[in-house]
Amino acid sequence: MEEFGEPPYRSKQLFESLYRQRIISIDQISTLPQDLRQKLEREGFLVGLPTIEKKFQSSDGTIRYLIACSDNQSVEAVWMPEGDGGETGDGSVADEQLETFSRNWHRATICVSSQVGCAVDCQFCLTAQLGLKRNLTAGEIVGQISTVLNDQNVSVSSDRINIVFMGMGEPLLNYDNFVKAVQLLVQGIGIPESRMTVSTSGIVPRIYDLGAEPIRPKLAISLNATNDKLRTEIMPINRKWNLELLMKAAREFPFRHREKATFEYVMLDEVNDSPEHARELVELVRGIRAKVNLISWNSGPGIAFKTPDQKRVLDFQKILMEAGVPTFIRRPRGRDIYAACGQLKRTLEVQLVT
Repeated sequence: MEEFGEPPYRSKQLFESLYRQRIISIDQISTLPQDLRQKLEREGFLVGLPTIEKKFQSSDGTIRYLIACSDNQSVEAVWMPEGDGGETGDGSVADEQLETFSRNWHRATICVSSQVGCAVDCQFCLTAQLGLKRNLTAGEIVGQISTVLNDQNVSVSSDRINIVFMGMGEPLLNYDNFVKAVQLLVQGIGIPESRMTVSTSGIVPRIYDLGAEPIRPKLAISLNATNDKLRTEIMPINRKWNLELLMKAAREFPFRHREKATFEYVMLDEVNDSPEHARELVELVRGIRAKVNLISWNSGPGIAFKTPDQKRVLDFQKILMEAGVPTFIRRPRGRDIYAACGQLKRTLEVQLVT
């Protein structure tokens, strides 16, 4: 706007249109004069959002979006509504409930990707099979969210939207773009940082950097093992930053008032789910203001692990709870459409939602 000789408030109008209003063409920027809009178009400026290639709907109301980037790569984002859509006796969502699910939800969570693929190579995760293709730009990260919000016809001023950076990729290995995307979400889209969470496999130097950011999400650490030998086997990143370094970073993280660290623990049958592992986990998190989320492994083709029996999960939780560690069993969302934790791999072999 400065280069065009326009007053400073024009830049604010443009910023508001791009992010708060989520416009998809220059013609829609109604706050700018028509001759200025025409000048922007003549100069070759373009406005747009990523394209939804496909979307898949789960029996629980979750929707997995396959979103195209401008270079023919694609990433996935997941919409998880929480509302009045109840469950039937067998745990499935009834057809009539599913039809009204999107109208009745009170709040929702969007799981967003930060990279095309992932370089961390966690052995239990489908995304790891892709390898790392490239980082997403800040605009591509925010673009996923704007695209989903537009598709769901959501107003962030009246609806409670949570953002979790837990999709494809390791956010802290795309740190600068991730942090810029958070700033755009807060200052542009209007989603408070208190409603955002970033999950990391344990990029220790960047955990310290995150703690120093003036605007940042809440921290979640994907732990998944209680000793270095096992964690290195299932999460090779542990060779670079072992549990001692990781837990030291967690202990020194500058948590805000009433904020807790979240330790995510994917439970693999007869691998990391024994009572001994539970007791080791108690000692690992001792002295940290934290909670633990237990996630039963979500199956995927070509991966040899198994989902533990529910009793093993409950017994594991009981040991942690009796030791005073707040522990929650996360309900899988979208498992039937490869939208659950660890399942994002641009999978196409499910029924297309029209």
